[in-house]
Amino acid sequence: MTSNQNMELFPYEIQDARAVQTALAHMPCPADIEALAAFYKVMADSTRLRLLTALESGPLCATDLANVAGMSRSAVSHQLKSLKQAHLVRSVKEGKTALYSLDDDHIASILSVTCEHLREEN
Repeated sequence: MTSNQNMELFPYEIQDARAVQTALAHMPCPADIEALAAFYKVMADSTRLRLLTALESGPLCATDLANVAGMSRSAVSHQLKSLKQAHLVRSVKEGKTALYSLDDDHIASILSVTCEHLREEN
């Protein structure tokens, strides 16, 4: 299918064909869009964000996370399970204690950039 034929599939008249083609080339595939939505759905919870921001300072066990976040240990454990499933948090065992940390530097970057954006003056 040529780009002109592709443009004919749109329900509205194209105003700038080059801009539309550039936007289409830039957009992630539908599966990636769904993955992004799922990622932001997990991140969109203030309780989980409290835990993630606490972990920016370094690894913590669930008990210390509960103290820092002002939550019960069972609530922290429940949220950590969601965060681990979403690959936002990982854990390592040290003896009988599991230490939790951010899965990678990207998570800290996302939190930092988002906070910076929110603090900007309009």
